[in-house]
Amino acid sequence: MPLAQVIKTASALALWLAALGGGLLGYTPTAQASTSCTASMSNVSFGSVSPFGGNVDVTATINYSCTITSILSSSKVRACFGIGSGAQGGGALDPRVMTSGVNSLGFNLYKSAARTDIWGSRSNAYGGVEVTLELGALIGSATQTGSLTVYARVPSGQLTAVPASDYSNSFSGVHTELIYQYNEFLLGLLPTPASCTSGGNGGSSGTFPFTASAAVTASCDPVFTIDGIDFGTRGLLVSNFDAVAVIHPRCTNTTPYQLGLNDGLYASGSLRRMKSTAGAYVGYQLYRDNGRSQRWGNTQNVDTVTGSGSGNAQNIQVYGRVAPQATPAAGSYTDTVTVTIYY
Repeated sequence: MPLAQVIKTASALALWLAALGGGLLGYTPTAQASTSCTASMSNVSFGSVSPFGGNVDVTATINYSCTITSILSSSKVRACFGIGSGAQGGGALDPRVMTSGVNSLGFNLYKSAARTDIWGSRSNAYGGVEVTLELGALIGSATQTGSLTVYARVPSGQLTAVPASDYSNSFSGVHTELIYQYNEFLLGLLPTPASCTSGGNGGSSGTFPFTASAAVTASCDPVFTIDGIDFGTRGLLVSNFDAVAVIHPRCTNTTPYQLGLNDGLYASGSLRRMKSTAGAYVGYQLYRDNGRSQRWGNTQNVDTVTGSGSGNAQNIQVYGRVAPQATPAAGSYTDTVTVTIYY
């Protein structure tokens, strides 16, 4: 073969190899690679909630997975996880709400354990949470998985929530969103997509439905205020001396309760008594009615006072009387009566 012909053939081969290499470096595969992502989330289950028991904090988990099916391909993925107001949320995010009939209970979902940064979506001001992944496969497929923690709270003090009700909110359909973009490449490197909606050579979306639920328990505040009864300064105990005190119970909305009073520290039979430091006594009585005919005791459904909570502190009057009796020596007379709330 002439020398000139050999040189010409080698040059053609070099040009062909260069063209092939350049094409591979810039090649964006379509049929040879396929990236897809899915996610699921556990339910947000608060269990029993008492408005007087402090904040109720729980967590849930989003598990996600991205897979590339390819021959000698890699993929860089940016994925965003958004959560809306829920089917029963009425569009509200601060706070979100669960409902039971016409009644509602506030709660929220957060991005961190501090529970200050609300977990939203790309369609509202709070925004979702995003992650990035890189995966590749020689022949077949490769999968990368991960998880995200969702921090949830029912704040305390929701005193108008009706107890004995199951509250819930369903986050299905458009109320959750997994959206992602990917860059697939055979040789060389491509950057991670700039956002979850643009900047890659492919993308898709999905959902991760879940349900938030809680049960409000009937309860009463174990700490409530009581006004003392002061019969004042008296001389001879030859007539009735009356006084009134007020108990301020606070129970969840519609919760039935009963208030009982024990007999105090120095009772003699059913007669309550106040005692002086000298050991003398003044008899007195506490009643459920202004006419002072119904003694107030501590036996449920017999001599207690019944009520129904509203969520706010209520005013229940106690009617006291010192009836005529032999006047003891002058002094300061006191007694301590315990109030018990039954619900």
